[in-house]
Amino acid sequence: MTYNPDIHHRRSIRLRGHDYSIAGSYFITICAWQRHCLFGDIVDGAMILNNYGMLVEGCWKAIPSHYEQVVPDAFIIMPNHVHGIISIAGARFIAPMFDQTNQGAMNQGAMNQGAMNQGAMNRAPTVGEMIRGFKARCTCLINKKRENQGCPVWQRNYYERVIRNDNELNHAREYIINNPLKWNDDDYNPAT
Repeated sequence: MTYNPDIHHRRSIRLRGHDYSIAGSYFITICAWQRHCLFGDIVDGAMILNNYGMLVEGCWKAIPSHYEQVVPDAFIIMPNHVHGIISIAGARFIAPMFDQTNQGAMNQGAMNQGAMNQGAMNRAPTVGEMIRGFKARCTCLINKKRENQGCPVWQRNYYERVIRNDNELNHAREYIINNPLKWNDDDYNPAT
């Protein structure tokens, strides 16, 4: 099928005009492919992770090792989705390196000379880049475990909300903590 802009279009669900790489906190929801209960079960109001859920948990906890500007906050893995809060601490400045013998910028291979002479900004990743990386790592590990490369694990896209103040942050944390207790009434629960 060829691309037809009249029928193949997606409306952005992102906050118009917001820079998703600036310092701030974001409430994230990522759903499993076709909302299959892939990550475990709710038993007596508590989430019990299966092997796939444990892989997802490990990938979530490893986010700061891939993106040093990111600080993970509260999160919960549910049977068919993940809720979490991530905070971006911001970008940092990298000064140019100079050769002490001729006071010129050292050749750094792929780095362009203009950036070396001016210093370079190591920008923070966008929320989208982080979520893409997280989903890709989870998918790779889960598909390797189930010996089924190429099988979808996640739905396309994700939901996020920019957290604007401490009240919203506390409300999001409370929602995440209490999510397993409300599974029977959850919109993502296939049994409801």
